[in-house]
Amino acid sequence: MVAMSLKSIQKHNVVNAVYDQIKEKLLDGSWPPGSKLPSEAELTTTFNVSRVSIRSAVQRLRDLGVVVTQQGKGSFVARQLNPQSLFNEQQPIMHLSREEFHDMMVFRQTVEFKCMELAVLNATPEDICALEQALNRMLVNKDDYKKYSQADFEFHLAIAKASQNKVFFNVMNSIKNTYYYYLEELNRALGITLESVEAHIKVFMAIKNRDSSTAMAVLNEAMGENVTAIEKYKQARADADETG
Repeated sequence: MVAMSLKSIQKHNVVNAVYDQIKEKLLDGSWPPGSKLPSEAELTTTFNVSRVSIRSAVQRLRDLGVVVTQQGKGSFVARQLNPQSLFNEQQPIMHLSREEFHDMMVFRQTVEFKCMELAVLNATPEDICALEQALNRMLVNKDDYKKYSQADFEFHLAIAKASQNKVFFNVMNSIKNTYYYYLEELNRALGITLESVEAHIKVFMAIKNRDSSTAMAVLNEAMGENVTAIEKYKQARADADETG
């Protein structure tokens, strides 16, 4: 069994040591793209380290997009993993395709822009407060892409709720997992930029000031910048894989 061949680790920097040995198994093909990683309990026994160390090492690989965790199923090696990309750790793998991004962008331009327009007309003081609270959670968690992405979704869901249109709100809620995945991929791979944070602040202020045209213009510009960033990202990864 592959796992049993892994060396037991007893070093000061156990997280790095676990990370490096998992990386070795990815590089030598022992755990190929799409394969399931051993369970947390199995890795804990194999490496003779705490679960905290295992989680930290796996989280580091997850942050890079090398490992993907599926709720209730476990952690898997990314299907599109190019082993050479492990040598280029400064640039994480993005699992969001151009098509998936484009589809979400069209959805947002169709549904979310209308929600903004209605929110400007119908938002209650409570709605504005909920929007501000979600924004504050984004600001507090701008160094943690997972928590930031959760607050990011809550911010956009609050806009739908402020529209007072139950259908729009229910639609947004029904695609929560898809929408969150889209936001998390952008925030993880592209990073949480100052421009992104400022765009959300501007959208909030525009809705609060009952200015729908500014709110839509700001969001549209931000999505346009994401398109450019994704194209640059995809090209940079292709170049890195070629030179690797």
